[in-house]
Amino acid sequence: MTQIPPNLKYSQTHEWVRLENDAATVGITAHAQDTLGDITFVEFPKVGAQLTQNHESGVIESVKAASDLMSPVSGVVTAVNNALDSAPEAINDDPYGAGWLYTVKLADASELNALMDAAAYEKFLESE
Repeated sequence: MTQIPPNLKYSQTHEWVRLENDAATVGITAHAQDTLGDITFVEFPKVGAQLTQNHESGVIESVKAASDLMSPVSGVVTAVNNALDSAPEAINDDPYGAGWLYTVKLADASELNALMDAAAYEKFLESE
């Protein structure tokens, strides 16, 4: 199993969140990208869009399937990783680094309490 970074929060839909002040960077986990296979396309939310926790924020497509991205937090999208337009495989190569998807200015930091830490996410994966 891939190392699960301890400094992130995780959703049951396999997105991760890295908190930096009142901004949250979002991506998909190594487990998610491994399950999807080779990523071929990402449909991002628009910069300025208002996202709601546990609601659709975009679509990710792979050679195997297309899956909805679910936002792990609520807030306004402040940036998207446009580098993935020409190199979506960065999600497969580095899901916790260069493969980040978008950043959100948090509407309610307490929503992070509903997410799992690395140990809880690892247990969650074992139960799936």
